[in-house]
Amino acid sequence: MSRPSQLKLTTTDHNGVSVIQSQAHASSSSSLPAAVAGLQQVPQLVPTNPSAGGGKALPPSKMKKPPADKDSEEYRQRRERNNLAVKKSRMRSKQKAMDTQQRVNELKEENERLEAKIKLLSKELSVLKDLFLEHAHNLADNVQPAASTEGSSPTPNTTTANGQ
Repeated sequence: MSRPSQLKLTTTDHNGVSVIQSQAHASSSSSLPAAVAGLQQVPQLVPTNPSAGGGKALPPSKMKKPPADKDSEEYRQRRERNNLAVKKSRMRSKQKAMDTQQRVNELKEENERLEAKIKLLSKELSVLKDLFLEHAHNLADNVQPAASTEGSSPTPNTTTANGQ
């Protein structure tokens, strides 16, 4: 039994990348033709410039395109589309910045209103606390302790709302 030999073919595709294809051939004692027997194709991508390095193929957007003639209609159309896209992008960016600034101003105004409301409510709370404490102090002064009222009349000095 003999070991099959391999034939390597190298071609360059349209992107400038070398493609290596290998075919395994059986020995001449095989009954099948050499082209059919043991056919094995393994495409391999090999860069034509080995110093480019990395071993990774570039995506189509990163591949170098042949320079377009600056006087061609295609070049002029691409430049015009690009200029419009840049203009739209800058307009969107300015609009977004303006919207953000407007929102900042609205939030500042709302914050100032809320701060003023906090001050007003704090003052109101302070006044109500003072009134409550004054009323509680007056009630405590009018009520006599039970031990000191043994010899006096059970009804305290009361007046009605009409003053009678």
